[in-house]
Amino acid sequence: MIHSEDKIAIIGLGYVGLPLAVEFAKKFFVVGFDINKQRISELNNGIDKTLEVENDNLKSVLTTDLNADKGLYITDNINALAETNYYIVTVPTPTDALNKPVFTPLIKASETVGKMLSKGDIVIYESTVYPGATEDICIPVVAETSGLTYNKDFYAGYSPERINPGDKHHTVTKILKVTSGSTPEVATKVDNLYKQVITAGTHLAPSIKVAEAAKVIENSQRDINIAFVNELSKIFRLLDIDTKAVLEAAGTKWNFLKFSPGLVGGHCIGVDPYYLAQKAIESGYNPEIILAGRKMNDSMGAYVATETVKMMIKKGATIKGSKALVLGITFKENCPDIRNSRVIDIIEELQTYHVDVDVYDPWASAEEVKHEYNLDLISEFDKLRSDYDAIILAVSHNEFLEIKLDNLKSEKSVTFDVKSLLPIDTVDARL
Repeated sequence: MIHSEDKIAIIGLGYVGLPLAVEFAKKFFVVGFDINKQRISELNNGIDKTLEVENDNLKSVLTTDLNADKGLYITDNINALAETNYYIVTVPTPTDALNKPVFTPLIKASETVGKMLSKGDIVIYESTVYPGATEDICIPVVAETSGLTYNKDFYAGYSPERINPGDKHHTVTKILKVTSGSTPEVATKVDNLYKQVITAGTHLAPSIKVAEAAKVIENSQRDINIAFVNELSKIFRLLDIDTKAVLEAAGTKWNFLKFSPGLVGGHCIGVDPYYLAQKAIESGYNPEIILAGRKMNDSMGAYVATETVKMMIKKGATIKGSKALVLGITFKENCPDIRNSRVIDIIEELQTYHVDVDVYDPWASAEEVKHEYNLDLISEFDKLRSDYDAIILAVSHNEFLEIKLDNLKSEKSVTFDVKSLLPIDTVDARL
């Protein structure tokens, strides 16, 4: 049973943790914990820069009273976690330069939980991992730090996040939630907990490993399907056929899967398949299809840049010292999330040809772009040039539909529409 006196800790207040914390805070007392002091300050002032939670919605649940019956108490003080009995870990799971899983955020979060854990408490992980990682990597850290015994003194659950950044329709409460637990009784408790806020319902998986595997293949499946249409795009470009027109025609069949070519980045699709691949390799199996899909999708940025340079040469442009404009740096449209954006691949490939690249994105934070990619973002449209030799529309922000590209072009300019956002007769190429 779930009781009103149950108190929940959310460890990590990013794109995943904050929306979940706000929803739980409408029914329970929730401590939102994060180590980013600036993030804590902004949230306590009712400002969510990720734009996942409306400021009024956030302000409506905030509390400064640690003894409140419900509400969201946001802090970087670990001692505030002392009275909670459910710990939900929502930290990121990145990969390194060699595409190997980086467990540092999860290990640090597990240490934090272990320091405050009491007998009978339940630790629930939402971070994407390979099957077995929760109990093989995270739980031992919790046990060692707390001095408590797993499945005797404390318990675990796994309920993978399904947040879609920038999506105002498929929000956290409206997406069916997979749940699981380390014992049948705990699994039921975890499932009942999420049922309090997930209006779309829950699916109780038979084990933590099953739930972990379900999450990691969700994004691997999308990755492989996008890789297929990316390969089609390369083929059809050689055949002088419009890929979008082909996909629209094929899409008239009832069972055709509708995917579009493009750059695959972000915190999920471009990362999660590597977790499954790494575990498969450790188990003695070489995952050919998964890695082939990753290789194809990771090649698309350089491909767009190279094809753009080829078109510039055909128009008689001098490549060295030419000016290019890249529209968009976020990993997807109409959101400020720049994590693992593959637009950077386009930019870096153009720079190998000694092309001077300007990047304009009305959604992205110039400070974050500088920190993450060492790029000086142009955040004001009026500062753009009027003589770009190449324009690449990399992200389909709504604002870009209003831009008159002709006012930004040089005489021999070329336009590559990565997202097929613009009419085909107004661009030189599109995926």
